Amino acid sequence: MTQEAGCGCVAVPSAPVRRGLLVSLRVGLLVRVPLAAAALVGAAVQAQPAVEAVRVVDDRGRSVVLPAPPARIVSLLPSLTETVCALGACARLVGVDRHSSWPAAVTVLPRLGGLEDTQVERLVALRPDVVLAEGSSRAIERLESLGLRVVALSPRSLEDGERTLRLVGALLGDEAAGARLWAQQQSRIERAAARVPAALQGRRVYFEVAAAPFAAGEASFVGQLLARLGLRNIVPAALGPFPHLNPEFVVRADPDVVMASARALAEMPARPGWRGLRALAGGQACGFASGPWDTLVRPGPRLAEGAEAVADCLASLPPAALAAPAAAPAAVPARPGSTTLPPPASIAQPPAVPR
Repeated sequence: MTQEAGCGCVAVPSAPVRRGLLVSLRVGLLVRVPLAAAALVGAAVQAQPAVEAVRVVDDRGRSVVLPAPPARIVSLLPSLTETVCALGACARLVGVDRHSSWPAAVTVLPRLGGLEDTQVERLVALRPDVVLAEGSSRAIERLESLGLRVVALSPRSLEDGERTLRLVGALLGDEAAGARLWAQQQSRIERAAARVPAALQGRRVYFEVAAAPFAAGEASFVGQLLARLGLRNIVPAALGPFPHLNPEFVVRADPDVVMASARALAEMPARPGWRGLRALAGGQACGFASGPWDTLVRPGPRLAEGAEAVADCLASLPPAALAAPAAAPAAVPARPGSTTLPPPASIAQPPAVPR
C-alpha cells in the first residue's frame, strides 16, 4: 500500500498483491489448524488414565491375570451372577447358568447349563474374557484347556461371602465397591436382628435346604446368618455345613422353630413322626416363597434380604411360639453312614437348591 503526497487517503493494493496476501493467510491457517487439533488430541490422550492389568487369586489359590477389567463375563453360579450385577456390571454378562434368576435382566441371557452339565461349546462361542465358576465344577479344567480364564470361587461361610465380594469387585476394577456393598449388607443384617422378638432369642431352629433331609448346620453360611439373628441351630458344626440327616434326628430334636421352602414345609407333616413336631403342630414354622428363599440359600449380595425375611417371619409367629423353649435333647446321631454335602449349589440334581 502507498500513501499519495498531499492526500490523506491510503491507496488500495493492486490485484496481484491482494492475491498474494490471501494465499499467505490461507496457508498459515491450513498449517495452524491441524497442529492445534493434534495438540488437543495429544493432551486428551495424556489425560486418559492408563488401563491396568487385573490380577486376582481365586479359591484354588491360582492367580488369574487379565490385561484389563473384563468386558465379557460368563457366570456359572447364581450367587456370582447376583454379585456381578449388585456391583453394577450386569451389562458385562454374556451368559449365565440355568439357575440364575436375579435380577430380571439376566433371564434373557444364554443359559449354559449347570455344575455337572456346562455347555462348553456354547460358552466358548460367547468369547468371554473371564468365566466365574464354582470350585467344584467339572467344566473348569476343560475351559482352561481351551484357553479361557476361569476364576473359581466356593463361598461356604459369611467370611467367604465377604472375600468373594471384594475379589469380584477387584476383578471388575473396583475393589472398594465390594467392600462398600459388604458393609451395607452387614448393617441391614444388624437391623434385621434388632427386629427379632426378644422372646425368640436363643430358640432352637431346624433349617432344611432340601428333602431327604439335608439341613443347614451351624457351620454353613445359613447357620451363621441364623446365629446373627439370635437363633440356635439343632445341627452342630461337627456334622458339617449341609449334612444329610436321619429324619429321626429332627424328630428327637423337636426344634422350637422349623424353616424351609414353602413347598417343603407343606410336605413335612406327611413324613413318619414329623406331624408331632411342636413347631409344625403349633404353627411355629417359616415357609419361604421362591423369591425370599433364593436370598437365603445363595451366599451372595442379597443375604441381608434373607435375614429380613427371617425376621419378618419370626415377628409374625403366633403367640404359642413365644412360650418357653424346650430343653435341648441329648445328642442324636445322624443317619448311619450319612454324608455331609457341599452347599446347595454343589448338589447337582433336584431337590437341590442352587447357589
